[in-house]
Amino acid sequence: MSIPRTLSLSQALPRLRVDLRQTSRSTAQHVRCYSKTSPTPRLAVPCRISRSIATVTTPTATTAAAAQRIRSRPFSSSPAVSHGHVHTPKPGEELHVTFIDKEGEEHKIAVAKGDNLLDIAQAHDLEMEGACGGSCACSTCHVIVTDQDYYDKMPEPDDDENDMLDLAFGLTETSRLGCQVHMTPELDGLRIKLPSMTRNLQSSDFK
Repeated sequence: MSIPRTLSLSQALPRLRVDLRQTSRSTAQHVRCYSKTSPTPRLAVPCRISRSIATVTTPTATTAAAAQRIRSRPFSSSPAVSHGHVHTPKPGEELHVTFIDKEGEEHKIAVAKGDNLLDIAQAHDLEMEGACGGSCACSTCHVIVTDQDYYDKMPEPDDDENDMLDLAFGLTETSRLGCQVHMTPELDGLRIKLPSMTRNLQSSDFK
């Protein structure tokens, strides 16, 4: 009985044989489908092979199976990174810092040892951006220390901070990045001023 030139899938399946080929680099099995009367492949149908049974699946079935595998995967998520997290100071151990905002209004805040100025400002809804998330890769948390004596009590800025400060708007001799200034007992009573504007330039912009 001759085979018509054009076969539907249901007509062609009984006349197919499966040729399994082992690859030298993988244990995966590759499938080619042939007509019994011709060595030339007549149908380009994706085939799924198990070790004991060879079955032919349609593209629709393959897509549905892949979707089912995706739906069956357990849901997971990365922990959210939040800025502005600060510690509650213990009674009697409070340190105080005063922020002077762009309008000249003062905000005196009791803080804990170790908190940095960026987190403190953001936790109290003060306008300090911190575009890089406090990684010392931008200048948007630029602050100005109003008292030279307090500035001298701070550790010297490292090269990364100095590089970012070079990008800051309104740079002064007592400028620092808020993310790099951590409160210590020596800085109790610190007063800092927020600049009138910032430049949102990051180190990645120059790579």
